Amino acid sequence: MRKQYLHLSAYSCDKCQGPVISGALAVRENAISKETEIRQVGAICLSCGHRQNRATEPERSRQFFPAEWAPVNAIEAGHLATAYVEALNRAD
Repeated sequence: MRKQYLHLSAYSCDKCQGPVISGALAVRENAISKETEIRQVGAICLSCGHRQNRATEPERSRQFFPAEWAPVNAIEAGHLATAYVEALNRAD
């Protein structure tokens, strides 16, 4: 009964005070086990595009309830290339 969960959080951007959305994936082997294989998937400000990986003090992060997220078996090479080009274009 191995399941993967998506965790989302939101906090204010240091540059523009807009909303930053951060995500992570984690796996549970069964309903009562602790989550393992926790992997950060990224964070981005929805207003200005700044990639801020955590909330700056004294700001607090708002956590949303985890959602079950079916794992993807294979990632197509085209998706990785597109994500890489977008990251290069946004580099500061």
